[in-house]
Amino acid sequence: MLEGLEAFCGRALARYGCPSVSVGVAERGEVALGAAFGVADRATGRPATPGTVYGLGSVTKPVVAIAVCVAADAGLLDLDAPVPFDFGLSAPTVRQLLGHRAGFAPYYDFGYADEAARVDAARHTVQFEEPGSGFTYANLGYRVLGHLLEAAGGQEAGAFVRERVFEPLGLTSWHLGPAHPGPAPAAVRYTPDGRAYPPYTCGHPAATLGWATAGELALFTAAYERLLRPATAAAVLTAEPITAHTGYGLGWTVSSGDGPLVISHSGGGPGVAAMTVGVPERELAVSVLCDCTDKSARDAVVRYVLDELLDGFDPAALASPVLDPARPLDLPKGRWSGSISTPEGELPVTLEVLPGRRVTVTLPGAGTGTVPATASATRDLRADTALQLPTADARINSPSLAFALTLRDGALTGLAHAYKDGDHEGRLGNFLSHRCVLRAG
Repeated sequence: MLEGLEAFCGRALARYGCPSVSVGVAERGEVALGAAFGVADRATGRPATPGTVYGLGSVTKPVVAIAVCVAADAGLLDLDAPVPFDFGLSAPTVRQLLGHRAGFAPYYDFGYADEAARVDAARHTVQFEEPGSGFTYANLGYRVLGHLLEAAGGQEAGAFVRERVFEPLGLTSWHLGPAHPGPAPAAVRYTPDGRAYPPYTCGHPAATLGWATAGELALFTAAYERLLRPATAAAVLTAEPITAHTGYGLGWTVSSGDGPLVISHSGGGPGVAAMTVGVPERELAVSVLCDCTDKSARDAVVRYVLDELLDGFDPAALASPVLDPARPLDLPKGRWSGSISTPEGELPVTLEVLPGRRVTVTLPGAGTGTVPATASATRDLRADTALQLPTADARINSPSLAFALTLRDGALTGLAHAYKDGDHEGRLGNFLSHRCVLRAG
């Protein structure tokens, strides 16, 4: 199987500067292929092997989602019950949390073991829209699901997943946490320029901090339905559309249109690039795990393996970012004033639309910046600035500020994102969303 895999992976690792890749293929209920290439630890020269565990990033989500569904089948929770927490608007249901339709905004934070400063995710777990308003990919929803799973199961979420999902499938490599405890060797996670990441935690572990081998992840992807009642398994794949080719079910991106049904999930993070893909009617699953932030090697290997195993495979069936195509800014010249809502209170901000599709942003405590501005399919104004939001959380590792605003009822409303762009310098930072409302004048 896949006779050219070693040569292809070697070329991909060299081209994209990724230290290692692990590939798992499951077919008809068994791991049909486990292979790994490259170096899992550059400091020692330890090679990657099929038994090396990798960080999963957001591929943690389908694993946790299936655990939540297992808990529902056991009567430990109700998928359609509102959660017993107040996030500012109507309480979302468990099903809405699983499908990224609970009203949360994009968010992530990472706390590195050698850095004292941490962002408290609880301060940012607030809704920006009513549940059911639409799809917004949200780590915070899975943060909440982790807490619900712990309350329902009476144990840590990672232990529940291990005992109720992985072990019943005969799998042993799963862990949820900042670092894998062993005895399996773990891949060291690297920046694009080869710097090793220390262990790190985050405020949304049930969304992000899973570990497994590629072979066992592939077998989970192929076999998880065995753990569920038929009606629950069908609900997992009942997907609301998010692109022309895909929808999102309960933890999985699900293909639509011609060809066999494809389920998938991608994952990223500091030193993590992961993807798992399943084709249920073929009883086939493929998982590819890399130990670098850049996803290029991962994507190349995923495409190669699927092209080899599936005739006429269409990559549009896979999990991919929800695109929001740019269009020219067409707001009239003028001044807009209002505030950004933060955990520390309301911060005043002024935005002036200038000729030449540019805007000047003035933020007391941060300064003034003039930058290009665009619009998009869903937003009437988008602008990225080098201003840092003057809050304690943003000062930790979010040096930039972006606006994504929509003109509605005479006001520009939407989000102001405090963020850091990548880890080509330093480490991957945080992405914090805040409500922003501006009015003309």
